[in-house]
Amino acid sequence: MAMATAPASSLLSSAFSTVRTPHQLRSSSASFVPALKKNQDVNLSIRCVRVGGVEIPNNKRVEYSLQYIHGIGRNRSRQILTDLSFDNKITKDLSEDELINLRQEVSKYLIEGDLKRFNRLAIVRLKEIRCYRGIRHDLGLPCRGQRTKNNCRTLKGKKVSVAGKKKK
Repeated sequence: MAMATAPASSLLSSAFSTVRTPHQLRSSSASFVPALKKNQDVNLSIRCVRVGGVEIPNNKRVEYSLQYIHGIGRNRSRQILTDLSFDNKITKDLSEDELINLRQEVSKYLIEGDLKRFNRLAIVRLKEIRCYRGIRHDLGLPCRGQRTKNNCRTLKGKKVSVAGKKKK
């Protein structure tokens, strides 16, 4: 029992050769475009909360959302909430007044670009005075006392084998 089949290239060309209007796309059953009713409203309001120059997530609690800001960890976010006497509610449920108070409280701390700049300048100072830690930063080695015989690959870079060592 042999069946006649059309070549795949002709099926593809016939599928893409017809141009359909949006109305035809909505009415066809194989369409990927969702069909909208005439009276149906599309409500796509996305409200991003921006605190300290960072967009923090809306769907998480404030304590965890604040941790997306560089320089604010778990303890500092809890401290901010207790200073403001806020409940730990979901970020999108905060009122405008609460957001203003939150922004003012966060701006009291050294965060984001200022903190990164402060740390970078501290390392540059160590390099300039040529202390032990500065030299280790220059050489790209760990400066807090870790051993370097086996590990610290992230600082030292990829392993380079040394030629000339042979076992006898």
